[in-house]
Amino acid sequence: MGDQEAHSLPAVYLSEAYWLANRVQDAIRIASEALDFTRDHKRRPHQAWALRILGAIASHRDPADAEEAQSCYGQALGLAEELGMCPLVAHCHLGLGKLYAHTGKHPEARDHLTTAVEMYRTMDMRFWLEQAEAAVSRF
Repeated sequence: MGDQEAHSLPAVYLSEAYWLANRVQDAIRIASEALDFTRDHKRRPHQAWALRILGAIASHRDPADAEEAQSCYGQALGLAEELGMCPLVAHCHLGLGKLYAHTGKHPEARDHLTTAVEMYRTMDMRFWLEQAEAAVSRF
């Protein structure tokens, strides 16, 4: 594995850190570069993570880019399911659930959030379980 290839997942983490620090343009740039790299080099697990952070960024923009967020989360979810990446599958369901709740699609939100709760509970991911349960309780 080459140096650049080894850094594709850390780039995704860096993108998330930028996003959390409200450096949205840097976050988008780094995540987009990571996504391009992972696609070019067929690093599908890292590609799924890059898509998830791009979905999160799009869903939290002001105003939210619901179409972009749904697309990114959907692609990440499909890859994660195919690759058996259960924590990422749960994170995608949580992200989609929050997105749909924010855009008024309550049945879809409830379905995704319920799935996330069940998955986090099964995997004993308590921090994320609390996040998902809190999102469900807002209905």
